[in-house]
Amino acid sequence: MKRENNLVLSLLFFVIVFLMQVGEAQNRITNVNVGIVNDIGTAYSNMTLLCINMSLSDFYSSHPETQTRLVTTVVDSKNDVVTAAAAALDLITNKEVKAILGPWTSMQAQFMIEMGQKSQVPIVTYSATSPSLASIRSQYFFRATYDDSSQVHAIKEIIKLFGWREVAPVYVDDTFGEGIMPRLTDVLQEINVRIPYRTVISPNATDDEISVELLRMMTLPTRVFVVHLVELLASRFFAKATEIGLMKQGYVWILTNTITDVLSIMNETEIETMQGVLGVKTYVPRSKELENFRSRWTKRFPISDLNVYGLWAYDATTALALAIEEAGTSNLTFVKMDAKRNVSELQGLGVSQYGPKLLQTLSRVRFQGLAGDFQFINGELQPSVFEIVNVNGQGGRTIGFWMKEYGLFKNVDQKPASKTTFSSWQDRLRPIIWPGDTTSVPKGWEIPTNGKRLQIGVPVNNTFQQFVKATRDPITNSTIFSGFSIDYFEAVIQAIPYDISYDFIPFQDGGYDALVYQVYLGKYDAVVADTTISSNRSMYVDFSLPYTPSGVGLVVPVKDSVRRSSTIFLMPLTLALWLISLLSFFIIGLVVWVLEHRVNPDFDGPGQYQLSTIFWFSFSIMVFAPRERVLSFWARVVVIIWYFLVLVLTQSYTASLASLLTTQHLHPTVTNINSLLAKGESVGYQSSFILGRLRDSGFSEASLVSYGSPEHCDALLSKGQAEGGVSAVLMEVPYVRIFLGQYCNKYKMVQTPFKVDGLGFVFPIGSPLVADISRAILKVEESNKANQLENAWFKPIDESCPDPLTNPDPNPSVSFRQLGFDSFWVLFLVAAIVCTMALLKFVYQFLKENPNQRNLRVLWEKFNEPDQKSYIKDVTKCQCSSGQGMPKNGQEGANAVNNGN
Repeated sequence: MKRENNLVLSLLFFVIVFLMQVGEAQNRITNVNVGIVNDIGTAYSNMTLLCINMSLSDFYSSHPETQTRLVTTVVDSKNDVVTAAAAALDLITNKEVKAILGPWTSMQAQFMIEMGQKSQVPIVTYSATSPSLASIRSQYFFRATYDDSSQVHAIKEIIKLFGWREVAPVYVDDTFGEGIMPRLTDVLQEINVRIPYRTVISPNATDDEISVELLRMMTLPTRVFVVHLVELLASRFFAKATEIGLMKQGYVWILTNTITDVLSIMNETEIETMQGVLGVKTYVPRSKELENFRSRWTKRFPISDLNVYGLWAYDATTALALAIEEAGTSNLTFVKMDAKRNVSELQGLGVSQYGPKLLQTLSRVRFQGLAGDFQFINGELQPSVFEIVNVNGQGGRTIGFWMKEYGLFKNVDQKPASKTTFSSWQDRLRPIIWPGDTTSVPKGWEIPTNGKRLQIGVPVNNTFQQFVKATRDPITNSTIFSGFSIDYFEAVIQAIPYDISYDFIPFQDGGYDALVYQVYLGKYDAVVADTTISSNRSMYVDFSLPYTPSGVGLVVPVKDSVRRSSTIFLMPLTLALWLISLLSFFIIGLVVWVLEHRVNPDFDGPGQYQLSTIFWFSFSIMVFAPRERVLSFWARVVVIIWYFLVLVLTQSYTASLASLLTTQHLHPTVTNINSLLAKGESVGYQSSFILGRLRDSGFSEASLVSYGSPEHCDALLSKGQAEGGVSAVLMEVPYVRIFLGQYCNKYKMVQTPFKVDGLGFVFPIGSPLVADISRAILKVEESNKANQLENAWFKPIDESCPDPLTNPDPNPSVSFRQLGFDSFWVLFLVAAIVCTMALLKFVYQFLKENPNQRNLRVLWEKFNEPDQKSYIKDVTKCQCSSGQGMPKNGQEGANAVNNGN
């Protein structure tokens, strides 16, 4: 019993000690006043206030050792800028709050930030997202949310991925709506995306005013819209868009996170009007703390929805509690103006002595909050990931993510190694259901649905009618256009995946420059003609890719370089070769006679006979085999070499003479533009573009002559400069094809001195049609359609003229060159060496047989005597006795036959 009493006394003692410690702790806790400015009574306001209360409760229950407690004072701003400012003034002046949470909107925050800067009271907002607030540059302003401009890079990547070229922003006409526009414009310019117009919706716009803006949007060609509206206005906007017909196939709507972050609190009717739109949503990473918080929220507030703004309010309150705890409780006073002075309440605003310390601790605070990593960098939270959603069914379906380092990717846990330049959208995002319940990616631009057709200007007076030809319909009295340019444009239109309605409008009030300028003035939507792509025209219009070859060709007359005459047969060989050949004939005959004279009866006889035999033998080799046989070895070697030399010489002569007699050797009269400039000769030009290039090259005005048609050009070239014509003309390569198709036997293109991009179709600057038309041109070029059109319109009038583009020289200039000694000197050298060797061998043998003879007369007589010791002589006698090889020349040969020898 005694032991039990002691136990009770001990427990009672410990309870008394604990209560005394608690009392002492309570006495040490300091209350710090904090104000909350919010639009009381709205759904999002109630949600954020509940999150703030839960944050304080959770913080102090998990941190019982803290020495400070936040005491909140909630003031209703009544969704009004002035009321919010008055509420903040009251909190600072009368409640002496050390910080303010809120307000909700960016417009309300603008004046409060100035007030906080002056009074050194930090303003911590969790919902004011306008980028314009950063321009105030107040160090006492903290944004516990994301700046709206942080999501524009994700929007840019979406637009870039699908290749849309025009985007029309839709935003509310206030500080919140306008704040995102400068940065959005900048990032779209980085990828050459044009903003043709903007749709600005008043915050207090009626349904009729919204309908008027939507109808205007429908009549314009842009079909990609970036929507930056507050929730209530966005709901009304899309309801009207669905009613009018702007939520059908072909339209693209991209929402900012202002709308996508609150999709969870929208009703089914509102979600139904947004089916198929894309959106950038704030990414909240999963965590155990977040799941636990959602579970507690659902149990405590089952009828209230939770979104990211509630999480930011929770984290902002936690951050403020941490910062105040770290800042301590010293200098919690305000220094006020002298009360004796007659100043207004605003002018007499006090200055918090606690503010500078709290500013430092708030800047350093960092923890893992419910919405992710919480840290102020330059007074703001910095996003690392955005979620890409597709509104489908009852809410937003996640189709991908965006991160600065990687761009767009499908799964947040499986990031790509790096940004890939060339990839399809399917590699980056999950399947998308677009407006109109379709999976086909919208083109982003189309002809308006208000019945307007493209007005296309076409020149009536065209020099080369193969490109554009205008004829008058006798029945309807309308102008009908045909030609290569017209047919090519129609083939391109068929290759575009959407319909384009257009009308050809005749233009006859000026040249091509005037026609192109009409597009700049807005009279025409395009020009279809043989329009040259030039730099000065590109200053006020856009061109498609060229649909013809490029370049400017120099066309000049050609003449036959061979003069036809009765002595043309002498032209194949040079005079030197003629003389050397004739001399060689005599030398070869003489050498063969020397070698055969003593052993061959065919080379014996009277002097006159022997001389004729020398010439007869050597010249007869050219046309037939001579009747004289060659018996000695060295004579046969000489004849064989001579046979080969004569064969090569005669064949070459025959080929050269045949070329002279049968082929025209056409040569251009001018080879390049520099020679024209040096000689000061006249030059014809076709267009103002070529005229400008000629002037820049140094040609004088007096030497430049304009021509108006192929026939006129031919007349000028035929006359020549001496008769008032021109020495050459410059025309673009597509026209060269037509001109040489008519006059290929008279002219040729020798040079392309100037570069030009060819012929293209003309559109206004920034027209999305330029990209689609250019892609379609590539499709037509890669198909057989382009060849069919070229064959149909560029078939040469003269059938003997080949295509000058595939064969730029239809009559190739064969430069005739006479055959000279330099072409055959090797053969002549070999023949000379063989002849020399044969003669030396003969002289050596002859002197050997007559070693003691020095008298030339005696040696000559010995030379004229037959060689009785020669084996060849004995063979000849044997052949003669058998009736073979009887000598037919000379008296001795005749007597030998008669005597039977």
